[in-house]
Amino acid sequence: MALTIRRSEERGKADFGWLDSRHTFSFGHYYDPTQMGFGPLRVINEDRVAPGGGFPTHPHSDMEILSYVIDGGLEHRDSLGTGSVIRPGDVQRMSAGTGLRHSEFNASKTEPVHFLQIWIIPEKRGIAPGYEQKTFPADEKRGRLKLIGSRDGREGSVTIHQDIALYASLLKSGEAVAQEVAAGRGAWVQVARGKVLIDGREANEGDGFAIEGPARVYVEGAESAEILLFDLPL
Repeated sequence: MALTIRRSEERGKADFGWLDSRHTFSFGHYYDPTQMGFGPLRVINEDRVAPGGGFPTHPHSDMEILSYVIDGGLEHRDSLGTGSVIRPGDVQRMSAGTGLRHSEFNASKTEPVHFLQIWIIPEKRGIAPGYEQKTFPADEKRGRLKLIGSRDGREGSVTIHQDIALYASLLKSGEAVAQEVAAGRGAWVQVARGKVLIDGREANEGDGFAIEGPARVYVEGAESAEILLFDLPL
């Protein structure tokens, strides 16, 4: 099994005062030709936005954009007329397609918001823009891999226009989950919080692991932890 570790401290950094961001892959002013994504997974940014801060209205096209909130509330508005607040347990999927504009702000004037911004390259360009938001309670993720995003929206997951299965899990110390990854596919494990062991190797908050199939990915909680696991084509 081919396994590559992307440590938290190796990521790109951006600090604008109101925004503290860590870039797993090349993004914005951070460019590393060896870190351009993993399969169709193009961006994982870990963002912390100060109270009242946020991203003013800006455009996107031909990208699947997911927001996964770890702490706090993220207020979203877009040119489709959508307005919502995303909180822990929620998953937001925005298909930029032929083009849309949106803004994201911390919904609180007193507390920061901590979230993952994820970009996935779609299977084809020029699809109709779209928006979807669903809630996945903690008990559905505890001690198991809960499907939260998929190409066909199965099992109540959000629909991603790419051959990806995205899982979330909440693990206590000693709890474990496993995923079989087929040949020609890979798995990316992102540690959203806490500490885990991935095939016996320690991974801390902000770390990411790339695994090439065929493989069986085994993730065990070393302490209370939250992870995302992407099963995707390579």
